[in-house]
Amino acid sequence: MPVASSFANMNVQEILAALIAFDTTSTKTNIPCAEWVRDYLLAHGVETHYIPAADGIHASVFATIGGHGPRDPSAAGIALSGHMDVVPVTGQPWDTNPFELVRKGDRLYGRGTTDMKGYLACMLAMVPELNKTKLSRPVHLVFSYDEEVGCTGVLEMIAEFGKSLPKPEIVFVGEPSMMSVVDSHKGGYRFETTVYGKDAHSSRPNIGVGAIFVAADLIAELKRMEERMKPLTHNPRFDPDHLTITVSSIEGGVAHNIIPPKCMFSWGVRAMPGHDARALAADLQTYAETHVLPEMRAVHPDCRVETKIMGGIPPFWSGENSPSRSMAMKLAGQNATFAVPYGTEASHFQAAGCSTVVCGPGHIDQAHQPNEYIDISELENCMTFLRRMKDQISV
Repeated sequence: MPVASSFANMNVQEILAALIAFDTTSTKTNIPCAEWVRDYLLAHGVETHYIPAADGIHASVFATIGGHGPRDPSAAGIALSGHMDVVPVTGQPWDTNPFELVRKGDRLYGRGTTDMKGYLACMLAMVPELNKTKLSRPVHLVFSYDEEVGCTGVLEMIAEFGKSLPKPEIVFVGEPSMMSVVDSHKGGYRFETTVYGKDAHSSRPNIGVGAIFVAADLIAELKRMEERMKPLTHNPRFDPDHLTITVSSIEGGVAHNIIPPKCMFSWGVRAMPGHDARALAADLQTYAETHVLPEMRAVHPDCRVETKIMGGIPPFWSGENSPSRSMAMKLAGQNATFAVPYGTEASHFQAAGCSTVVCGPGHIDQAHQPNEYIDISELENCMTFLRRMKDQISV
């Protein structure tokens, strides 16, 4: 079947330019981008599942090249996975239009070039080559949404593995790793703590409970908790080499002459494999119950502190003898693997029983930054990796 002229003979940079042009910031719709990916795949005759989200403004795409249907054991195959969403550019000092691919020397600039539309472009650029190859097992292309805010899209697809979608044996997640094989990463958990105090006129602080002061005490305790956890979670494979806790935002107060009755702060934990960061929320509540709330409730009995989890990505470890690890090292031509402090969808695939590693183009230091760019050589290295994969599974 002839390929539609608008999608024929597109190279990696042309595909990347098309993807960058879609503003897929997580708070906005990604449907135009998902439809473009779907149409590209269908134009190349690829079996494609377009999966709308329940919110009506997002969609995922799952495609298969080779294989004989989701319930055939041979359908397991290898999956290449990446997300279409990007983080906001609001307030960032860009020198170019973030949603237009701009080449400067050997670098390509635009929001998502590294995180992670560069990998998506490589996935799509491989389609014509995979189509021409008789494969011993299928290759699945997984395009998800809202990875940056909780891996929403990929979780919905994973839930369908073995049902409406094939369950891959091996998954390569293409988050930026400079094409190094990453077999472990920290988990990331987000929490929101709200302090409910008692308002009063600022001239009578003795009859009020200032929620901001209490929040400051709890935030200081989070820092002390991190210090206590350092020796308990030390792992030299990571940088930083221990569990970390950060506070990302705080808000509260009414006016300069009112004791603030409420304060909320958001905080997060980057946890090592084998450590359940959710236990730290319980530790913070214990501190509040022991050191903070008795004094607060002596002034007003309704004072309280509440913490809720807002989302999380579990820590990831592929396993030393995992098929994905062995295969990725061979394809990358490397004899060592790495651990990284950021989180990815890899832990969700691993939990579903898919052998998974992270290996993708670009440097993580470019992710989420103004003037984000990817080196052209990184795209070339990724294409080399994917071509070696194709050759390894060709009949």
